[in-house]
Amino acid sequence: MRADGSDRDLGAFIRAQRNTARLSLRRLSELAGISNPYLSQIERGLRRPSAEILQQIARALRISAETLYVQAGILDPPSEGQDLTRQILADPHLNEDQKQALVRIYLSFRREHEARTEGVGGANGADRETGVDATRQ
Repeated sequence: MRADGSDRDLGAFIRAQRNTARLSLRRLSELAGISNPYLSQIERGLRRPSAEILQQIARALRISAETLYVQAGILDPPSEGQDLTRQILADPHLNEDQKQALVRIYLSFRREHEARTEGVGGANGADRETGVDATRQ
């Protein structure tokens, strides 16, 4: 199965970061703890890496995992307002596994809420069960 254009963009971004860091493909794969062929496939846009693999690559490249998550479409680009995801990822009191778990849970709740509000509210935001227009409260 061939990946879409966003995967190629992610791969190109990782390759550019690797070149900037003056790392060979083999050395980055060693530092990230992933196989050389798998990293090559990621860079060519043939594979979509998991958040955990992106985290390993980011650590090896010495860039933030958030940067790769945005490139991969896992996170939206930072907005001017408060961004809970960025705050979670920046929290020094949490280890990386805890941060990833919290981000996944938070994003799943956000997606669930958005799906409910799109499906329930319709175009005018009225709740079908109560008839209350949530946009006017």
